[in-house]
Amino acid sequence: MSRLQLENENEAKMGPMMKFLNVVERVGNKLPHPFMLFVYLAAATMVFSAILSFFNVSVFHPGTEEEVHIKSLISGEGLQYITGSMVSNFSGFAPLGLVLAMMLGIGIAQKVGLFEAFMKKTILNTPKSLVTYAVITAGVLGNLASDAAYIIIPPLAAMVFYAIGRHPFAGLAAGFAGVGAGFTANFIVAGTDALLSGISTEVAKTVDPTVIVTPVDNYFFMSASVVMLVIVGALVTEKIIEPRLGTYTGKAIDTTFEVTKEETKALRRTGIAAVIYLALLALVVLPANSPLRAEDGGLVPSPFISGIVPIILFFFITLAIVYGASVGKIKNTSDVPTLMGEAMKDMSGYIVLVFAVAQFIAYFNWSNIGIWMAVSFADLLQSVNMTGLPVIIGFILLTAILNLFIISGSAQWALMAPVFIPMFMLMGYDPAFVQLGFRIADSSTNIISPLNPYIPMLLMFMKDYDKKAGFGTLFSLMLPFSIFFLGAWIVLLIIWVLAGLPIGPGITM
Repeated sequence: MSRLQLENENEAKMGPMMKFLNVVERVGNKLPHPFMLFVYLAAATMVFSAILSFFNVSVFHPGTEEEVHIKSLISGEGLQYITGSMVSNFSGFAPLGLVLAMMLGIGIAQKVGLFEAFMKKTILNTPKSLVTYAVITAGVLGNLASDAAYIIIPPLAAMVFYAIGRHPFAGLAAGFAGVGAGFTANFIVAGTDALLSGISTEVAKTVDPTVIVTPVDNYFFMSASVVMLVIVGALVTEKIIEPRLGTYTGKAIDTTFEVTKEETKALRRTGIAAVIYLALLALVVLPANSPLRAEDGGLVPSPFISGIVPIILFFFITLAIVYGASVGKIKNTSDVPTLMGEAMKDMSGYIVLVFAVAQFIAYFNWSNIGIWMAVSFADLLQSVNMTGLPVIIGFILLTAILNLFIISGSAQWALMAPVFIPMFMLMGYDPAFVQLGFRIADSSTNIISPLNPYIPMLLMFMKDYDKKAGFGTLFSLMLPFSIFFLGAWIVLLIIWVLAGLPIGPGITM
């Protein structure tokens, strides 16, 4: 029997869900590298703009009431724009500076081992009855350490579960669910907030040049989401995953994974430094005549909100220096910029990607295709009375499906934002609220996407406990998390909106 016949026979034996996943995997694997994807999209935008311009397509801008014509990028004017704006498109791309600035602080904290020690300490010192909650909490909050959380939390959680007599696969699944599905939620503003809000601002300005989406515009809702994710994740682990797995009967595993006395002492000093920093910040912000407050004494909007990125940056730098000096990772002042430089090296892939993303968004906006599509889609939805929460829920479900094919959250938002932010803004939605809908969907299906680059790593960890474990095993573990997280998040959003609560400082639907 040939290899092709064997593969066809094996696929014929699979259930419809596994067949669907195989299709997703095959289609996703054929997608080009994200950089090239945006190069192709920029080229397609050029061709599309020329076609629409040839037919003299136009639309009336709802904000200015002026007729807006599609401008061709394949023209003398277009060529001048492309060559003259390429550098400024890149250097002026809003998310670039925000993300790099945030990573100077978060990156150095990661390099000195602060996040890793904190997550180990959180899980290992938790009572057995609360271990599931601790694992998922550490996973959700672990997004401060960016992708490092994927490498630390799941295998550590599997070891802890095994050590207390529970199935290690349940721990691994809970850890992966917390990190992957909870990647965008946190009690602390993180790099993800800066990255997504920067893209949202860049796009929103095509409709209203005065609009700014700040890194804290989703903060209230995302903070509440941490609590929801921990509760739902723990219930799914203990009521669905563990009963299905039963008792672990595999080989014995070495579970040595401890926090040293030196790390514990350093964490204690870092905690004191955090309290002092926050106390000093409160002393500056709380007085009614504070320079960080607005002229009327309010905080929303205010210099405090607009300056939140440097405030967070110095917070992480302070903690990193205290911890790094305590464990010997920082011995003199020259070590600080050296570690920052190492953190920036990890951002090289993002910087390269941004160059292509910035060109695509700039071309899309300059040609007026974005505003034309936004007005057209908005008119269509309004003509069929598709407004309010139902249209947002539809957007969330669409994003959740697309996330199976485009695993990079920033790349997917850069692709979707130019169409959906203007469209929803024209229907009266705040761009920060549209961004929130995206974050809910993007997070929920991260853990079941075959294109998630950490899936192979998770399979490797699983094979330490069971050599027969494969993608089907992992998918069957993660699917309940994905379904319940997405459903609970949508319910939370509905309750939040109906209660009239702000999703961030001064931000509503």
